[in-house]
Amino acid sequence: MTDLRTAGFKERTRVADARESLLDVPPIDRTERLSLSVADGRVIAEPVDALRDVPHYARAAMDGWAVRAEDTFGASGRSPAIVRPDETIGPGRAVRVHTGSELPDGADAVVMIEETERVGDELEVFDAVGEGENVAPVGEDVEAGQRLYEPGHLLRPSDLGLLKGTGIDTVEVAALPEVAVIPTGEELVQADPDPGEVVETNRFTISRLAERWGADVTRRGIVTDDRDALRAAIQRDLVRDVVVTTGGSSVGERDLIPEVVEDLGEVFVHGVALKPGHPVALGRVEGITVVMLPGYPVAAIINAVQFLRPLIKHLGGTDPEPLPTREATLARKIRSEPGVRTFVRVTLEAGDDADGTRFKATPTRASGSGVLSSVALADGWVVVEESREGIPAGETVAVENWEYNG
Repeated sequence: MTDLRTAGFKERTRVADARESLLDVPPIDRTERLSLSVADGRVIAEPVDALRDVPHYARAAMDGWAVRAEDTFGASGRSPAIVRPDETIGPGRAVRVHTGSELPDGADAVVMIEETERVGDELEVFDAVGEGENVAPVGEDVEAGQRLYEPGHLLRPSDLGLLKGTGIDTVEVAALPEVAVIPTGEELVQADPDPGEVVETNRFTISRLAERWGADVTRRGIVTDDRDALRAAIQRDLVRDVVVTTGGSSVGERDLIPEVVEDLGEVFVHGVALKPGHPVALGRVEGITVVMLPGYPVAAIINAVQFLRPLIKHLGGTDPEPLPTREATLARKIRSEPGVRTFVRVTLEAGDDADGTRFKATPTRASGSGVLSSVALADGWVVVEESREGIPAGETVAVENWEYNG
């Protein structure tokens, strides 16, 4: 077996290749039935057909008078048709209706109120209407039995309204991927650190991100740098879909996680060509994916966005949407290493162009992988692709909003 502590990172896997290896697993096949009130953001697991027509009755599409269209033929401003207001429809009779009102029996059109004038017991109609005019027929919006959604559709609030309107109260959805987050490191404490100790933040940050991306998260306590303890912690959570560890993923003496995972199963990626955060490792134990994030907070976040986010989406039956971006002019040169995908945190401010629509992106002064404020106080990051060696000042760049919920 390779000694992962001393092997180093002579070869680092490209981000795209690492992600492809990571996603080489089928989506989970568990489903659950939910009421519409809690189904927002969930993924449809079976075809959904409308149970009833919408609208389920012919209704007026305008305020006005319901009529038989033939009684208005030839009507004009100079020569109005004459009908009699009534409670029921018949030859030469009209019934007052409002938008959404049920069309009275015998009526087949609606004359808009502004095209009529009440004169004594009569109603003058100044505009001829055709059959069906200003009427919403049965099933105009949705027909009973119509296919609404296929499996894999991500439910939005508008979808929930449509489902409710067609008579559906519950829906079968894909179960949320179950993710366990395990912070590791003998230097970690929950609060009030002494010199040499560090307040553990990764569990909180990574858990909340995973929940945003659609996971059911279990937060575990801190596990010290001990092989037996780490082994037991990973084995405990092999009932989940994903095990995420933070810390101990590099090649130092206390970086034991990759070695423990390889003992239990396999490590198929150790070291990725991205910065900051190249000491990430990916593996599987008994078919369960293990994502081993670096302990430095910025490195953990970047790798979580690059790997954990697409994995959660994939297991849940969808693909991640591209992160939203905003164009900006780079205020200061960015340096990067060729062959390495680099994530540069930036702040945004309005530029000095004439209309004030152009933003200026300024790289944060603090850029280390352990400087959490460089992410928390940034407005996004600029991705320098592997093919480039930096980006000059003045170039237009895309600033990614990595905290997007989708």
